[in-house]
Amino acid sequence: MRTALVTGAARGIGLATADRFLADGWAVALLDRDREELERVSAERTAGGAPVRAVHCDVSDPEQVTAAVTGTLEGFGGIDALVNNAGVADFGPIEATDFGRWRRVMETNLDGVFLMTQAATPALKASRGAVVNIASISGLRASTLRVAYGTSKAAVIQLTLQQAVELGEYGIRVNCVAPGPVKTKLSVAVHSPAIIAAYHDAIPLNRYGSEQELAEVIHFLCSDRASYVTGQTIAVDGGFEATGIGLPALRN
Repeated sequence: MRTALVTGAARGIGLATADRFLADGWAVALLDRDREELERVSAERTAGGAPVRAVHCDVSDPEQVTAAVTGTLEGFGGIDALVNNAGVADFGPIEATDFGRWRRVMETNLDGVFLMTQAATPALKASRGAVVNIASISGLRASTLRVAYGTSKAAVIQLTLQQAVELGEYGIRVNCVAPGPVKTKLSVAVHSPAIIAAYHDAIPLNRYGSEQELAEVIHFLCSDRASYVTGQTIAVDGGFEATGIGLPALRN
């Protein structure tokens, strides 16, 4: 049985991705720093007989990362896929982003991807496995209030290239997924009707994506169906990136 390690797996895209792996017969280590929610979703799945292991970890802490990878290997015997999904979505204007705020975003969104991949590399060498880093459309196109978030995700895209080039000789594939606007509990709660309408107007498919649609692409990149795909960033965004030049009003 193959094993996937998914970070930020207690909710949202991470949990949907974990469920997609489970549906395909994989064992999954669910990693998150929200212990209460992690244990809840893990218990729900183990109660149904799913091969799931809950791993409490803050991906910005090197010691916790090492322990998490070691625990996963002890529990499942190997790691065939690593999905670096854990992230902090902290938006604010440049002048209101002090260095502490900047570092809080970077240590999870960027440092966490570096630390997790580095710790899992020996296991991935053994399995000739795959890594998928989750960036954001904000790493491909600039937007207001995202000086730290957007920069961190752009760095994840570059880190993906570095990892793909260096780890390819071991048969490890590394790719990146850049989600566009996704319908989650958080986005439904914080996006006003005006914001939703503006996004719909700017997205060629005229809607938000779903967590399940992101999970399908992530799962594909970790599977043998993507055996010759590495070093790529795939924007799963309904065409949002393609509209980066030109005003929506001019297209009407």
